[in-house]
Amino acid sequence: MTIAVYAGSFDPFTLGHLDILKRSCAIFDKVLIGVAYNPEKTCLLLPEERVEIIKLCTKDFAGIEVFSYEYLTVDFAKEHNAAVLIRGLRDSADFDYENQLAQINQSINSNVQTIFLASKPEHSFISSSAVRELISHKCDLSGFVPGKAKKYLYKKFNY
Repeated sequence: MTIAVYAGSFDPFTLGHLDILKRSCAIFDKVLIGVAYNPEKTCLLLPEERVEIIKLCTKDFAGIEVFSYEYLTVDFAKEHNAAVLIRGLRDSADFDYENQLAQINQSINSNVQTIFLASKPEHSFISSSAVRELISHKCDLSGFVPGKAKKYLYKKFNY
């Protein structure tokens, strides 16, 4: 059984994240979604809220588990016997950053490989930071986040 980790801050979980996750589920036997928590980073949502949103959006998916963690992703993968880290790429800037991170992870644990999945064109402009900006202005989130995430966010932020 091949276990993969799809990790990120997911603040909030977007349609781009969901697409990468769906495609990952078609490749791997089990996908662990790791919600990274960094106390030094200012987030819109608490880790528990991000986990809850992802669970709502993936309720009908088989072979998925959602966790939050506060340490290196490569260590999270090792702890859960995962052989692969999944990273989504929207553009060349993402590739440069993610490639550097993959090389660092490879030097820490050569048993964990990184797989890059390119974003579909219709999601390539969606970022969590853009969605946070839309939320701050109470803009329509349709076309940016999954329906269940939109409902959760509208309720939380009194849309």
